[in-house]
Amino acid sequence: MELNNIKLAVIGLGYVGLPLAVEFGKHRSVLGFDINQSRIDELRRGHDATLEVDNEELACANQLSFSADPSSLNDCNIYIVTVPTPIDEHKRPDLTPLIKASETIGKTLKPGDIVIYESTVYPGATEDDCVPVLESASGLKFNQDFFAGYSPERINPGDKEHRVTTITKVTSGSTAEVAEIVDQLYRSIIVAGTHKASSIKVAEAAKVIENTQRDLNIALINELSMIFTRMGIDTEEVLQAAGTKWNFLPFRPGLVGGHCIGVDPYYLTHKAQSIGYHPEVILAGRRINDGMGRFVASELVKAMLNRCIQVNGARVLVMGLTFKENCPDLRNTRVVDVVNELNEYNIHVDVHDPWINGEEAEQEYGISPVSEPDVGAYDAIVLAVGHQQFKAMGAETIRRFGKPKHILYDLKYALPKDQVDIRL
Repeated sequence: MELNNIKLAVIGLGYVGLPLAVEFGKHRSVLGFDINQSRIDELRRGHDATLEVDNEELACANQLSFSADPSSLNDCNIYIVTVPTPIDEHKRPDLTPLIKASETIGKTLKPGDIVIYESTVYPGATEDDCVPVLESASGLKFNQDFFAGYSPERINPGDKEHRVTTITKVTSGSTAEVAEIVDQLYRSIIVAGTHKASSIKVAEAAKVIENTQRDLNIALINELSMIFTRMGIDTEEVLQAAGTKWNFLPFRPGLVGGHCIGVDPYYLTHKAQSIGYHPEVILAGRRINDGMGRFVASELVKAMLNRCIQVNGARVLVMGLTFKENCPDLRNTRVVDVVNELNEYNIHVDVHDPWINGEEAEQEYGISPVSEPDVGAYDAIVLAVGHQQFKAMGAETIRRFGKPKHILYDLKYALPKDQVDIRL
């Protein structure tokens, strides 16, 4: 298949799919497909609610069209799947979006077509879970009538420096010839270059360990923070001192959420357990990171008691709900853990976040954020997310939300040490 003959479709237009579709749409005809009609209508109006692509950049992709109609895929011959791969309430991989996307593609699949997956999965998922769905829905034979590829997404929501085109892309294909086609396709837009893996499974494994490695590193620092807190040592000062060595890794403690770092390790551990190996280090790191909300809440309560602030019935302002700073992404945010733990102490919690959609917060977590916090009303304030707006406010302005006697807890090192009461 020649690059000039490619008719491309991107399936799933979220934080991963839309930026990719936009970049391709600057150079070739691309169909952006999503089952959410309201999302399609919004993009047709030239606006991206995720804020990953601004209106001007969206307008520059003049060869990109949008549709929620599966029949619109009939003219395409390469499909890139960028749907979410979450975990369920039992922390097991939920491949439902991936399977449904494969069913949709399978119904339109033709001889010679290529399906490329970008969604994060465990090694083997593309060929063992997705390909059989494609075969069943299409009646075609894998690696005879149609082919597959895998090129893991590396989107970092809210990051305006590391973009689709400036991050090296790992590519792979189900045959050597298809691997080259997939690599050439991505090389046409990725200025940082590509790395062609030897197999789809290698590419899948590379993706899932990227975030597992980060998760474990953060877990180590979180555990150190809990130790140093009990010793009365400031963790940030320790990390700054240790960071003077050239090979010390600059991780910081915090809440580990989002659609990648807090999720991907469970995909790997699930696969490991299915082949008879029980991972210990990875799951230990997950337990530490999943318990940080409880630790944060308990430290705040201790600080309030030490200041003789009544805990039962207190009011606390939590500033920030997204899983990271300067983006509206609420997926798997662990700030919710802090809120829930504080509620267990019969504390009334107000959440304020200028980046989020209030209806989405209510629907996903049962939290109704306040648009403007009450001045002088709170017994404690938790700076949970380091949004640029909060940093710009400074400690003096933030403290105006507190009562004359209150606690300011900075989880993100967003404010100077001498201007807060406690920090993580």
